[in-house]
Amino acid sequence: MHELRKDPLLGRWVAVLNNSKPPSGYSLSHENESKGDCLFCSGRESELPAEIMSIPNQGPDRASKKWWTRVVPSLSPVFRVEGDLGRRGEGMYDKMNSVGATEIIVESPDHDVRPEDIGLDQMARVLITYRDRIADLEKDPRLRYTLIYKNSGISSGAVFSHPISHLVATPVIPKRVKEELDGAKQYFAYKERCIFCDFISEELRFGGRVIIETRNFVAFCPYASKFPFEFWILPKKHSCAFQDISIEEIEDMALILSAVLKKLRTVFNGVSFNYFIHSAPNRIPRKDHWHTLGEDFHWHLEVMPRLIRTSGFEWGSGFYISPTSPEEAAKYLREA
Repeated sequence: MHELRKDPLLGRWVAVLNNSKPPSGYSLSHENESKGDCLFCSGRESELPAEIMSIPNQGPDRASKKWWTRVVPSLSPVFRVEGDLGRRGEGMYDKMNSVGATEIIVESPDHDVRPEDIGLDQMARVLITYRDRIADLEKDPRLRYTLIYKNSGISSGAVFSHPISHLVATPVIPKRVKEELDGAKQYFAYKERCIFCDFISEELRFGGRVIIETRNFVAFCPYASKFPFEFWILPKKHSCAFQDISIEEIEDMALILSAVLKKLRTVFNGVSFNYFIHSAPNRIPRKDHWHTLGEDFHWHLEVMPRLIRTSGFEWGSGFYISPTSPEEAAKYLREA
């Protein structure tokens, strides 16, 4: 079991691994595994930890591809479901055990496929897998938050070249997410409206930062983007929890996510990127007999192209510098 330590100054939690890595353990070169070495490819299922869930392939090619997506435990998990939290103090500091979940979502049985090229049906299956894993882990009372994220390309921090996403469930709400929750709550308290719903209304009114709009979603570059060509995808219907997404919305989201990632590739061929889903914390009451709760937060997906390196100024100040305006970035992506 690893250790979670709380920073008493900033209030954030840091996972400290008990098998500390020596300097020789850090590789400054970036080389992904080759297809021949890949454990996530179809046919090597027995070489991985026991499967958590999968979407089986019922088609005519099921003999060679038994599944469409599958979820397995991480090969080097930081958070584990076994054990208890063991909250305790150490002098002025607070710590606990790293209870949680660290999972790998294998997005396709095929090795050499980019996320924007897996097709709408397969992208929808990936989103269904995201939804089902969040819904399942939400039942564990020890877990407060579940984050789905993807690293694509060497500069994104990706270790494997097979198309995978990651899931991490934690016993605390991460600071970055808490800042969003608090900001949305303050806005709602002042205006009695969801800030994300207002984002959608304003971006559709202005139009200059919108990349693409579908029946259920809008993709746009945020007004105060931290990074160049950053974009968000928001559902038009207010919903605080991603796991409440409908099948119709999943199909529409598969379309808009695939479309915008293809546009990004057209503008920057081979660019690395990260994306992640920010949803409400686990077990937030969403409906009662009288009204809908979770009114101040709105789930969304954020995409961060890795075009620049963060400098000491950004790290030291938290003040970001974006060399391309979101209006210009949206124009390039919209026209791609």
